[in-house]
Amino acid sequence: MKKIYVGNLNFNCSDHDLAAMFSSHGEVVSAKVVLDRDTGRSRGFGFVEMSDDNAAMSAIQAVNGQEIDGRTLTVNEARPREPRGGGGGGGGGSRW
Repeated sequence: MKKIYVGNLNFNCSDHDLAAMFSSHGEVVSAKVVLDRDTGRSRGFGFVEMSDDNAAMSAIQAVNGQEIDGRTLTVNEARPREPRGGGGGGGGGSRW
């Protein structure tokens, strides 16, 4: 299974719309537009998972650079998520 990043989506694009963009290239396992945690609005990008790696690579080549809803899409193989720094926050000031 291959995960695909899709960037520069129209802010009105839904999960269903995203899946439809790729379904003609092969079986779409999932399609998710990333939403802003605070506002619930689209962040303008999403991810598509396709069951067949060859179909996914074909879809990437076909859809990358296409203009959909007035936006030129950036499509490539999704990279693993970078580990986020976190947790910490200093407790500064203590000398003990």
